[in-house]
Amino acid sequence: MHGGVAYFVEVPDDPSQDASGQFRQVLAQVVSRLQSVGSDPTRLLQVVIYLPEPSDLALFNELWEAWLPPGHAPSRACIHAKLAAPLYRVELVITAAVLFVG
Repeated sequence: MHGGVAYFVEVPDDPSQDASGQFRQVLAQVVSRLQSVGSDPTRLLQVVIYLPEPSDLALFNELWEAWLPPGHAPSRACIHAKLAAPLYRVELVITAAVLFVG
């Protein structure tokens, strides 16, 4: 975190799951990480999505739209790229505002 902004990367904790399982898993991980720093999905500023399989984009978009709070879409880019671990089907680079309480 720096200056009220959290920066982090999420990859699936269990890359043995299929694409749908990994996408659901990583979105849940984002919520957990945001909560741990005093934020939530309504405070997302930017998300960069890396998908090694371009054919996964439609499925990812469907799950993303269902997961994202209405009216809170962040700036977003999706990039087709080989990921560090061969079983990963997604990697997210997150930038989010943090609400300071105190």
